Amino acid sequence: MEAQRDVRGRGIEVAAWAANVVFAVTAVPFALGADGWEGVAAGTALVLFLIGMVVWCWALGAAFVRSARGDHIVVTTLFLVEGRVAARVRWSLYGALGVCLVVTVATAAADPFGVLVPLLPLGFVGLWGARHGEFPARPTPGPGR
Repeated sequence: MEAQRDVRGRGIEVAAWAANVVFAVTAVPFALGADGWEGVAAGTALVLFLIGMVVWCWALGAAFVRSARGDHIVVTTLFLVEGRVAARVRWSLYGALGVCLVVTVATAAADPFGVLVPLLPLGFVGLWGARHGEFPARPTPGPGR
């Protein structure tokens, strides 16, 4: 059971790391002064940002569906990936976000559009939480509420 739990959402983790590779491969050469990379770096950052918007909407939509089915999901528990989650999964998701932030800080002066990219790995954290996170049942209102 634990091995199966560790594999859930693997595609989300892979996508988060793949986005980092694409971001770094385009932003770093431009930040280091490579000629002709300005459009590529800015375009890639904007595309990754737009994908991030889609991933966020997907994550929030999946969370709304689960909430409607009775799970008690709030934004903080969704994006903090609380509950029984394999440490490897948590480290992978937050590691992808951390690497993205490092690339962003290192390249922001040359590629200001890059500051939009961390939205994507954070969206993947939320998507993983919405699809595979474990949440308690929503409390039912009592007579005094």
